[in-house]
Amino acid sequence: MRKRFMMQRFVRTTRRGRGARGRIRRAASLAVALAAGAAVSLVPLPAQASGGPAATDGTLVRTTAGWVRGESTAEGRQFLGIPYAQQPVGALRWKEPRPAKAWDGVRRATAFGNRCVQSASWDPGYENPSHTEDCLDLNVYAPKGHRSDRDRPVMVWLHGGGLTAGAGEDVVPDTFARRTGAVVVTVNYRLGAMGFLAGAGLDDEASDGVSGNYGLLDQQAALRWVRANIGRFGGDPHRVTIAGESAGGRSVCTQLASPTARGLYRAGIVESGAYGDCAARERERAARDGAAFAKKAGCPDTGTALACLRGKSAKDILAAQAGFDWGPVVGGAFLPVQPEEAYEKGTAARVPVLNGANSDEGTLFAFAQFDGQGRPLTAEQYPGALTAAYGPELGGRVLKTYPLTEYASPTHAYAAAVGDRMFACTALRMNTALANRGPVYAYEFADRTSPPFASLRDLDTDFDFGATHVNEVQYLFKHFGLASPLDAEQRALARRMVQYWGSFIRTGVPRADGGPAAPDQRTRPGQVLSLRTASAGGTTISTTVHAEHRCGLWDTVPAQ
Repeated sequence: MRKRFMMQRFVRTTRRGRGARGRIRRAASLAVALAAGAAVSLVPLPAQASGGPAATDGTLVRTTAGWVRGESTAEGRQFLGIPYAQQPVGALRWKEPRPAKAWDGVRRATAFGNRCVQSASWDPGYENPSHTEDCLDLNVYAPKGHRSDRDRPVMVWLHGGGLTAGAGEDVVPDTFARRTGAVVVTVNYRLGAMGFLAGAGLDDEASDGVSGNYGLLDQQAALRWVRANIGRFGGDPHRVTIAGESAGGRSVCTQLASPTARGLYRAGIVESGAYGDCAARERERAARDGAAFAKKAGCPDTGTALACLRGKSAKDILAAQAGFDWGPVVGGAFLPVQPEEAYEKGTAARVPVLNGANSDEGTLFAFAQFDGQGRPLTAEQYPGALTAAYGPELGGRVLKTYPLTEYASPTHAYAAAVGDRMFACTALRMNTALANRGPVYAYEFADRTSPPFASLRDLDTDFDFGATHVNEVQYLFKHFGLASPLDAEQRALARRMVQYWGSFIRTGVPRADGGPAAPDQRTRPGQVLSLRTASAGGTTISTTVHAEHRCGLWDTVPAQ
């Protein structure tokens, strides 16, 4: 999803001045700190590294490429900015990732690495674009313990951002790691045109003849790094769960269908990631997009386009990528068939999956389109907005299915249709398809009193976002490294959610103290674990989610 860019414009005009200035100052300080820490810092290997005082706290670890020194925190140990592959610069731009080169001495792992190439956005700390291709790093968060302990479950988190934005640092899961006893890895991967350009002469270089999947191949390279190294941080390489939200969740549902990812994980978590039924771009369309992009970037000659594009600066590539749909490409060894087909035919990975969405996904996007632009949708405009979005025939059906009398405002009615079609119903369909190949546990985050996530908190608006897209992330992790203003009931729900997620990571089955067992769709199809605060009924099993989200309508039309 492109939520970062959809809202950037109105954020600039609706933030309170004082909050915006304070955030800019904080972002500037953060940028200086990151720039200072981004350079490779190597120090001579201490004599006591083999077991003396410098190694006893578990912050000195030897990876397959060399030693790294992290730091000890109140929550455990953390190792930031570790390269997992050679950086995709120069001749390696638009190449499949290669293992990281070895280094001498000890590499300091106490600052995040560079973010991959992306535009500025409205998220905290993203006020400036990144033009840095040296970005294939990951971060490891581990509970306190000796490096010889290698039995902790592992979660590898893939960030959201529409496959065009974001970074592994978007969540800080140190408290989650401590509470669950897991080792958590967060990953950077190539984005936008850098990660998903197809055609333009690249098919001749792709190992399976199909270009365009560099960002997801980066994710697989990170998983291979985890398999080879995570035991030295206390993790069990045979108990790896891949997880992500939004585009990160879409990445997980793609990796589930990828034969080349087989054996790199044993479970998957998909949060709001089933939009579009996880469909990849067809090869022909991706090639057309690649040719159009090359022309826009000033490289129209098909015979020389690739060399021309490799000669362009990252800034030029970023400027040309707007307006294209960047994502994985189907065909070839990486993704032979569409994920939905792999699920239905049972050829996808036969691993447990925790899959779900939020009850009010669409409010974020509808607000960005209307109220956030200073143009709230009116009752008179509502029918026309539906026709513009869905066409006359389907728009008329949507108008009857989402009457204004049932919603707080026309924008909220429009939001309900957007969220149901894009997220709620696609998640339920994915549950049904996944049940053909193994355990799948369904959830819905439904705390409609949840505070807006960090990017929305300074907006000068009383718009009711409810349990919107992204909002569940702050219940699991420190979103953008920030504490969330949860009340006592919400903190209790957050602890329960961490228990469910932690149980799934440890055992493959989501359980929580005092909470109902999450329903397995193989034996309890259509039942969903509804995550709510105590005053809203608490966490229960719902049998009405399909009807509540009008999926009887949306299951009859193609997903967006």
